[in-house]
Amino acid sequence: MRHGKKTNHLSRKTAHRKSMLANMACSLIEHKRINTTVAKAKALKQFVEPMITKSKEDTTHNRRIVMSRLRQKDAVTELFREVAVKVADRPGGYTRIIKLGNRLGDNADMAMIELVDYNEIYNADKKPKKSTRRSRRGGSSNPVAAAPVENKEASNEEE
Repeated sequence: MRHGKKTNHLSRKTAHRKSMLANMACSLIEHKRINTTVAKAKALKQFVEPMITKSKEDTTHNRRIVMSRLRQKDAVTELFREVAVKVADRPGGYTRIIKLGNRLGDNADMAMIELVDYNEIYNADKKPKKSTRRSRRGGSSNPVAAAPVENKEASNEEE
């Protein structure tokens, strides 16, 4: 039973797992998409998304937190300069995992993990969403009742 076991340990010791995820996150930030196994992609998603959220607010404290986890100055700089600007209006879900099939050598499930805003194929035909908000008070749901009433006197004068 896996009660309360939130993280996938990926058959590695803690230091090796943290180093591997940091390196994969730096590669993802640099190249915008990487190919890996499905299990590593899911672990990387949990690792990198909180750092992208922190990069939206460029403060010294947030930079130090991200730097302590990534350990590469170039990746942190690119994250706070380019990536944060591109995902500024997105409330979450910065990465996408696309399953690719099985690897030839060992039949492992492979996946591509990518930053959502950097994929031109998916974002080319998307238009900005129209936000509609409806009020339960004061608004009329009947379109006939909401239509403006013509002035009968004005119509009589025209005849």
